[in-house]
Amino acid sequence: MEGKPVKKAWLKVLILFAIIIFLKALETTPALVEQYYSSSFYHIISPVLRFFTGWIPFSVGDVLYCVLALWIIVKIAKVIKNRKGKYSWSGFLLFMASTFSAVFKIYIVFTLLWGLNYYRQGISHQLQLEPKPYTVDQLKELTNLLTQKINSSKADLQTGTVTVLNKQAIYNEAKEAYGLAEKEFPFLHYTNQSVKSSLFGSWCNYPGFLGYYNPFTGEAQVNSSVPLFSMPYTTCHEMAHQLGYASESEANFVGYLVATRSSDKQFIYSVYFDMFEYANTELYYMDSSAARNNYKQLDTLVKKDIIDYRNFFKKYENAMEPIVNIFYDKYLKANNQSEGIESYSQVIEWLIAYRNKYGKL
Repeated sequence: MEGKPVKKAWLKVLILFAIIIFLKALETTPALVEQYYSSSFYHIISPVLRFFTGWIPFSVGDVLYCVLALWIIVKIAKVIKNRKGKYSWSGFLLFMASTFSAVFKIYIVFTLLWGLNYYRQGISHQLQLEPKPYTVDQLKELTNLLTQKINSSKADLQTGTVTVLNKQAIYNEAKEAYGLAEKEFPFLHYTNQSVKSSLFGSWCNYPGFLGYYNPFTGEAQVNSSVPLFSMPYTTCHEMAHQLGYASESEANFVGYLVATRSSDKQFIYSVYFDMFEYANTELYYMDSSAARNNYKQLDTLVKKDIIDYRNFFKKYENAMEPIVNIFYDKYLKANNQSEGIESYSQVIEWLIAYRNKYGKL
């Protein structure tokens, strides 16, 4: 009789494994993923998740992560406590089967609720854009334009009356910005807002998280402890994840498309601040003299924001951040982002491709 539960448990594992094999096979067909998952199934389930979590004033996902962490700690403690107990071979097999079953279930749910978006055709297909590696001259031209954009957007903030947005106002304005962007790009239709400030607060600064998406609850979490001027663009980026743009470079590009269409001057400055930082940092590696010259051309108030922003994160530098970055880099590479953590800066390729096709930035 002891063998029957073991066989049943491992049969369940094999069935779950077969489902995973099917999902992995589906990942090799971006056109099918785009048509039947990202543009259909996901566009049904994602707004439903946001509908159930959006009205709750705190991050449900953060609470679930805390509960999961506590559950794991309790489980480990029990294993350690019972380490001197007698274990039968069948008991060990049941334990292993239950472990594999739990891991496989989490992976399947993650893939169905979000993970397949890593293998879609995405905005490249929707806008018929083909981002390519760029030359130093192309990057110089881009950074020159961004230098002008960030200076002019900062100057705009100094003219007239600008109401400084608080956290909730930023989230609300981001929703409005998506509504404006949708008029030009219908595939950016966004409903049932579910954007929250992370419950982990300033703790997010130690691993360097500006925001993150929870695929199990559909919530976009934003680190609201950072300098306020950086939050508008981060919010648009995380909301792009909610729409199924899993790739970090695509989420960055969608965030750019949305934030630049906002009617709020603070959103315009926020997006060009980030784009300048991405592009000029890359230029520094290729031509440090040109990058320094761009910095010299910046408005004094922009330079102050850059210094304040960098000094803010310097306060949180620690030995844990590089380790977290390594794991996150491996995660991204395992999910169809070959550049890993460097994929964020690939937004530069998108900007250049977009400008080449549409003649604007």
